[in-house]
Amino acid sequence: MKVLRTLLFVIVIFSLGNTSLKAQDIHFSQFYMSPLNLNPALTGVMNSQVRVVGNYRNQWASVLKSNAFSTYSVSYDQKIAVGRYDYFGIGGTFWGDKAGQSDFKTLQGKLSAAYSKRMGGYRSKSHYLVVGAEAGVSQRSIDFLNLQWGSQHDGEGGFDGSLGSGETFDRDNFLFADLSAGLLWFTVFDEYSNFYIGGAFSHLNRANQSFDSTQDVPLYSKFTIHAGAELMGKSRVGLVPGMVAFFQGPSFELNAGTSIKFLMGGSKRGRRGSSGTTQSFQIGAWTRLANRVNGVVSTIPGPNPGDPPIVTRSDDVSIWLDAVILSTRFDYNDFGIGFSYDVNVSSLKPASNSNGAFEFSIIYNIQGNEKRNVYCPNF
Repeated sequence: MKVLRTLLFVIVIFSLGNTSLKAQDIHFSQFYMSPLNLNPALTGVMNSQVRVVGNYRNQWASVLKSNAFSTYSVSYDQKIAVGRYDYFGIGGTFWGDKAGQSDFKTLQGKLSAAYSKRMGGYRSKSHYLVVGAEAGVSQRSIDFLNLQWGSQHDGEGGFDGSLGSGETFDRDNFLFADLSAGLLWFTVFDEYSNFYIGGAFSHLNRANQSFDSTQDVPLYSKFTIHAGAELMGKSRVGLVPGMVAFFQGPSFELNAGTSIKFLMGGSKRGRRGSSGTTQSFQIGAWTRLANRVNGVVSTIPGPNPGDPPIVTRSDDVSIWLDAVILSTRFDYNDFGIGFSYDVNVSSLKPASNSNGAFEFSIIYNIQGNEKRNVYCPNF
């Protein structure tokens, strides 16, 4: 049964269309806890002077075991005061991703910078426009010896590695540069309530992704639109809604939902209680939508008797519910710890038994001596 489930999983993966097989970007269900991977304009946007973030994602382990897809990321950023209200943010991020038995890996290191300009308001209630950019170097690699091709199956359900694949590649790893830019607008209503909306344009240079140096397969540029808010009101319970949409080539993904935030202990609307601590707990639910592109081949008779048939191909695009995401987060003073689990509800469900991915995130904010009453959204 395990072999059949794995085979079914692979068949369904391939049936999702070619867009699933092309190199796409990493993504985190807890996008709100991985700010520098979301938008370079979020560099330095924080209620502290230094921020350190770590993320880990593991997907399809119930089916692929040790060959599960895994992604990790670490980032560091800080902000530098400019004048009375503005500030400059600088940061760096390193992430890695491994997919499947072929050890298809991507590693990237990047540096980012952003400038936050106050556009209006006063003291703790204000509006900011942020401009950001990043530049990085990536490496992609694959182990061709672990790949299996249709031409290597003997027709009786077996695999013969001595049969040729008919495919030629002259490099199993390569480096490429990567450039991105972003914008962000945020409004702070007070120290505890805010709203933000932003967009990013990634892979401006569209680097070649082919493992055959004679071909040019450019990396699709990606557009990201995201928004969120923290609405605490005057009670100890508030809402933290958010959404992010990715558009990359023919692929589309939307993640949206909300968390409910509860202040704990002696905390009152985020202030430290009588014990000198501030604590909060969040629980949330999110949905992820994606598109599926299926090639539809149609054949019609030729215009004249004896003419060959005319074969046409068109793309059938459908939107489907990929996963329901359950999340939780606990904040204690300057530490934030988040955990989420993706419940797979797509056509992969028969193979995955509804198992999807789990994520773990941690954020550490280092407070400085800045006393300018400049508040930012919380991540």
